[in-house]
Amino acid sequence: MSQIVTTHNLSKRYADTYCVKDVNLSVDEGEIFGFLGPNGAGKSTTLKMILGLARPTDGKVKVFGKDFKANRRLILSQTGSLIESPSYYGHLSGLENMRIVQRLRDIPDKNVAEVLKIVRLENQKDKRVGQYSLGMKQRLGIAMALLSFPKLLILDEPTNGLDPAGIGEVRELIKSLPQRYGITVLISSHLLSEIEQIATSVGIINDGKMIFQGSMDVLKKKSQQTIMIKTSNNRLAQELLSTKGLFPFYRKDSLVFENFTDEQVIQANRSLLTANIDVLRIEEQKKNLESIFLEITGKERSL
Repeated sequence: MSQIVTTHNLSKRYADTYCVKDVNLSVDEGEIFGFLGPNGAGKSTTLKMILGLARPTDGKVKVFGKDFKANRRLILSQTGSLIESPSYYGHLSGLENMRIVQRLRDIPDKNVAEVLKIVRLENQKDKRVGQYSLGMKQRLGIAMALLSFPKLLILDEPTNGLDPAGIGEVRELIKSLPQRYGITVLISSHLLSEIEQIATSVGIINDGKMIFQGSMDVLKKKSQQTIMIKTSNNRLAQELLSTKGLFPFYRKDSLVFENFTDEQVIQANRSLLTANIDVLRIEEQKKNLESIFLEITGKERSL
C-alpha cells in the first residue's frame, strides 16, 4: 500500500513559539485518516502546510511520493480541500459557484452534475447560496473540493457547526468516498465520537506535537477492561489477594484489577468471602475514546 501523504519533522514557528513541532505524519492510500486534537492543537496549520497555504519553518512534505515544493502544481491538480470554512459568492446560485471552480480548474461539465448529486444538492443548485443552511453550505464546499474527483481529499473540521442530521449526512458521504471513488481522505476534527465512527487510522496532535499515530483498532485496544471490587476492608482484601497472586491497586474507595479474566474474578470473590471480608460491589469498567485521549495527552481537559 503506497503512502499518499508523508511529512518529516514538519514544524511551524511564529516568533519564538512553535504551533507545530516535528510532526511526522503518514497517510496510506485508500484510508480515511482522522487527524484528532483539541482546538488550537495545530491541526489546521499542519493541513495548510501540506497544501502549501502556509510555509513550514522546518521539515518536508511529500504527497503522492513527490516533494511538494518541486511538484506543487501537479500535486494540487490531484488534491481537493476544504480548510476551515467554505468559500462562496452568496449572491450566486450553488450551480454558478460550481461553474466558477469548474472554469478555474478546467473540469468537464459532467463532473459538476455528478458531485452535486453526490452531496445531494442537485435540487437546490439554482438557489442563491446566501439562502443555504449551514449544512448545505458545508456540502457545497465539499462538492467544490470533489469536483475534479481528486486522489486526495483534505477536510478541516467539515462537521463544524452542523446539527446532528447534518453531521450524519457529511459522515456517510465521507465514508463512501474511498470505496466508491478511490479517494484517500485526510480529515481533522476535535470531535472524538465522529473520528471514532469514520476513520480507519488516526493521528493525535496536542500542543503542536504528534503523540499517537496508528490504526483505529490499535487505539481502541488501549481501552483495556478493568474490574473494580469494593469490600468492607479494602486494605485487608488487598493483602489477602496479593498472597493469591492477584495484585490490585487503589482507585478512590475500590480495588482495581487490569485485564482480569472471569476465572480471576471468581477466584478473588471466593477468597474474600472465605476470609469473611464482605464484597460490597464488583464492577466492570472500560475506557471510552475520550478517556484514552486524556490519558495519552496527560491532560484532563475537554475537547
